[in-house]
Amino acid sequence: MHLHILGICGTFMGGIALLARAMGHRVTGSDANVYPPMSTQLEAAGIGLMEGYEASHLEPTPDVVVVGNAMKRGIPAVEFLLDRGLNYCSGPAWLKEHLLRGRWVLAAAGTHGKTTTASMLAWVLEDAGLDPGFLIGGVPLDFGVSARLGSAPFFVVEADEYDTAFFDKRSKFVHYGPRTLILNNLEFDHADIFDDLSQIQRQFHHLVRTVPGGGLIVRPGATPALDEVIAMGCWTPLETFGADHDWQAELIEPDGSAFQVEYRGETAGTLRWGQTGLHNVQNALATLAAARHAGVPVAQGISALGRFQGVKRRMELRGEVRGVRVFDDFAHHPTAIATTLQGLRQRVGRQRILTVLEPRSNTMRLGLHNRELAASLLDADLVYLYAPPDLGWDAAGVLAGLGERAEILDSVEKIVARVAAESRDGDQVLVMSNGGFGGIHQKLLDALRLQDGA
Repeated sequence: MHLHILGICGTFMGGIALLARAMGHRVTGSDANVYPPMSTQLEAAGIGLMEGYEASHLEPTPDVVVVGNAMKRGIPAVEFLLDRGLNYCSGPAWLKEHLLRGRWVLAAAGTHGKTTTASMLAWVLEDAGLDPGFLIGGVPLDFGVSARLGSAPFFVVEADEYDTAFFDKRSKFVHYGPRTLILNNLEFDHADIFDDLSQIQRQFHHLVRTVPGGGLIVRPGATPALDEVIAMGCWTPLETFGADHDWQAELIEPDGSAFQVEYRGETAGTLRWGQTGLHNVQNALATLAAARHAGVPVAQGISALGRFQGVKRRMELRGEVRGVRVFDDFAHHPTAIATTLQGLRQRVGRQRILTVLEPRSNTMRLGLHNRELAASLLDADLVYLYAPPDLGWDAAGVLAGLGERAEILDSVEKIVARVAAESRDGDQVLVMSNGGFGGIHQKLLDALRLQDGA
């Protein structure tokens, strides 16, 4: 079968491409942004890439055109496939029909922590010898790839609530049919797709409706937005995590790097690992519950998580120069920003944290998180916010509550110069963005080396 993928260089669609190629299909693709690292990964797998979305890319006619959710009416390739009546589908629909059917799907959903939790779960199953397949919106360091087929019945998928395609406005995750479902949390996000939280809750309930009665839903306790989703109807056993719930953590280290795991009042073991932050403690509890449902003993899951290496772009240390450490993190929502900073603060104590933030997500660009943004940055000693001319809101006014700690800059080059000049031995530089941010991480390291004379 010949698949042509429109929007192939996105993390999800690139994963579909790699899975289809591993299944023996011929795969080609188009994207407006063909560049490394995804382009090199795809080319190494023997996948032909084309720049742009020209109608000519669909000649000769492929067996199926897999359409990414960034595609819109008016794009030449989209108009061509509709006019010619070509066979087309969305990425999630292709995944369900050709790969997930008949497999035990374990899905990680929620506003925050999907990538990390899915990566943890895939690693725990791998460590248990179950050889799971997976499709994750990031690159787990334990695997080095974002997707693989696996040989066992188990398949782990990051279950994104973003819309499926221009012709299917349901959330992607309604296609996956999980037997084991993690609902990590639920807040308002994706303002370009959803008008309010209730619309997202409705999509989450569509997901809940797909989980069989013999499955399992893992969720945090006492979370009003999820309480309301479950109250719409639930036909699947539930396990909860958090204080006074089925799965609990007793902290040994305040930064979350060590804690005791308890399951229904019984001590299951102690986890000491390289991750920090209370959000990762919660991710770990959810992972252990899901893995147990798939047959992995809790003690074995704890042992595996002790060796979990993390995920690229999730508190990833990009380098250290003259005692200054530069981290890359994907946080782009006030809750994620706050929890990431809290975890780093608990780890480094009184050492300075210099935070560099790009408000890049659609919701952030619309200014819908402005009321919470300054408060989410309180654990930072200095904040450098990137405000391009087309930002659309008054960044200085939004961060006024931080006083002299906050500085607004309109270019990556200015941020690099300021951070390099300000930083000193022992500082932690935390860069937060859900995009490439103009390669700022390497530029910061280069500037620090230049200043150091290295």
